[in-house]
Amino acid sequence: MADVHTPAHRERHTHDHRREEILHAVISVCSEEGISRLSVSGITERVGCTRSLFYHYFPNKEAALEAALDYTIDAFIERLRAWNASRVRGDIEGALDSISVLLRSMVLETPDLPKSIAADGDAVLYSAFVHRVAERCARYMCESTVIDFARYHEILIDHVFETFYVLISGLILYIREHPTVKTTVIKDIIASTLHIEGYTSKYPERRPER
Repeated sequence: MADVHTPAHRERHTHDHRREEILHAVISVCSEEGISRLSVSGITERVGCTRSLFYHYFPNKEAALEAALDYTIDAFIERLRAWNASRVRGDIEGALDSISVLLRSMVLETPDLPKSIAADGDAVLYSAFVHRVAERCARYMCESTVIDFARYHEILIDHVFETFYVLISGLILYIREHPTVKTTVIKDIIASTLHIEGYTSKYPERRPER
């Protein structure tokens, strides 16, 4: 078995750590000064590294920004993983309640980078960010929660990935523009879009027959 304290392991750890420092610097610069002020020199000053080290990881500032966006989305996926792990089998309404709260908080408690994109009014970049969030979240749901659901219940929608993609992207945009929306409304939208409202106390008459 390989020794985790070998020089190769330490080098790999340092490599990952320096890249993460650069990503944090990108996020900080964008948050404090705006995306339009992002520059390689501004990033390297934050990190305290040379330009050559920056270019070792990224070909330009745009690539670093793209990586920082993915880094932010990784945090969203981790929150989804935690939600998925906490679900109680058979408690579909409970899962709907908790995912509605989670989704609302993910949009309104926006991390620094997507918040700075919205503040800068860069509609193209924000649209691309929403697309990436929706695509990765929908993919994760299809590879985990949907498979679990299908073991015990019939899936009543066609084009499952596409439906989740449209649902997630639409809710992100709606919640952003309507921050006072109640979680019960979000829950109803999710349930009706996925045709699982029959598993809630509001519409028990719509529950599919087994």
